[in-house]
Amino acid sequence: MKILIVSDTHGRISNFMECIRKVSPIDMLIHCGDIEGQEEEIREIAGCETHIVSGNNDYFSMLPREEEFMAGKYKVFLTHGHGYGVSMGTDRIVEEALSRGADIVIFGHTHKPLNEKINGVRVLNPGSLSYPRQDGRRPSYMIMEFDKAGTVFCGISYL
Repeated sequence: MKILIVSDTHGRISNFMECIRKVSPIDMLIHCGDIEGQEEEIREIAGCETHIVSGNNDYFSMLPREEEFMAGKYKVFLTHGHGYGVSMGTDRIVEEALSRGADIVIFGHTHKPLNEKINGVRVLNPGSLSYPRQDGRRPSYMIMEFDKAGTVFCGISYL
């Protein structure tokens, strides 16, 4: 299973389309919010199972604020992150993931990629495809894959 994780596209679809061309085929798309009204177009382009949550810039969106689902044998907690103060650190979002029994928490909002294991929880942020804020400011995304034993592997990639 190959999962593409993106965030903070902010209505700019060109980098998303380039990313899809680069990594296809995928089995699942996870979008961490700030999609700004392009959820249907992004679902159509992805052409697979999608999980999309609303971000702080998704005004009047009908998207859920949070979602929980299984990816392989792992329970995933997905949120944009702004409600958990992720700009100030990951303590609150990790605590929430633990309270929900999640193995993996995925969020956006900071526009900076992150791939760490904290208190037994895999903490993932793909950064931003449109407005990156990390050193070098390259648009970023993540690929999550599973080996035959079901072990998860995640990596940060750049356009």
